[in-house]
Amino acid sequence: MKTFFEANIWPLKNRLYRMAYLWVKDRDVAEDICQTVFEKAWVRKNELQKMDNPTGWMVRSLKNESLQHFRTSKRFEPLQEHELLEEDSENENREKEVRMVFSFLEGLPEKQKEVFQLREVEGLTYEEISEYLEISMEQVKVNLHRARKSLREYLMNSKNEK
Repeated sequence: MKTFFEANIWPLKNRLYRMAYLWVKDRDVAEDICQTVFEKAWVRKNELQKMDNPTGWMVRSLKNESLQHFRTSKRFEPLQEHELLEEDSENENREKEVRMVFSFLEGLPEKQKEVFQLREVEGLTYEEISEYLEISMEQVKVNLHRARKSLREYLMNSKNEK
């Protein structure tokens, strides 16, 4: 039989790593941040077991650790392109589209960027995003709507420029 930690906390490792990597843009730092968060979770496993939303606590801890990393390193930089698909003639158009989307994301306000990432990449529900980011459900919907609308306009304008 799995422990609470094995069943509810450890399965979050890949999702949390992707989120950390999105924020810090460095694999090693993202791994270190995740390790710190999991260490804190292990120490507080009894508290987490009693929480209504231990996943939300993990995401908030991850965000706080990422912010602490930026404070201590004094490094703040905008969202940059993730590793793209391997260069291949078949994937050239796909790569161009991915670059366009990441270029667009750089210009989004931070909250829209976070909501868009959590919803569209991580596949979280509005409720989960609301809890993770500690914002109202309406704010989640508004930020996601604005991000999607901006993305549509950006893509339409870039297609019209061709």
